[in-house]
Amino acid sequence: MAEALSSEPFPLETTAEGVIRVRGTRVTLDTVWAAFKDGATTEEIVQQYPALSLADAYQVIGYCLRHPSVVDAYLAKRTATADEIRRSIESRWQPEGIRDRLLARRQ
Repeated sequence: MAEALSSEPFPLETTAEGVIRVRGTRVTLDTVWAAFKDGATTEEIVQQYPALSLADAYQVIGYCLRHPSVVDAYLAKRTATADEIRRSIESRWQPEGIRDRLLARRQ
């Protein structure tokens, strides 16, 4: 009976860049949690991301439900980083008129 109670390794890992992914996949915590918050069931999430196992998806969602403040802080940091990157890119290359500039290059 002791074998039935052995613990599984936690399915989340942090990359060198600070991105939390489901171990063994490129699926991020952000992706799983956003899909769940948008109303997708765990089974639907696994169908959308076949690299995920059902057990890992349940563990990730369980972690997010148990640690909302940690997850919210992580997501806020990711959003701030994305906004900073976007501002940096847009300061070098203005997004307005990009379609016209790209079409002009073709000619």
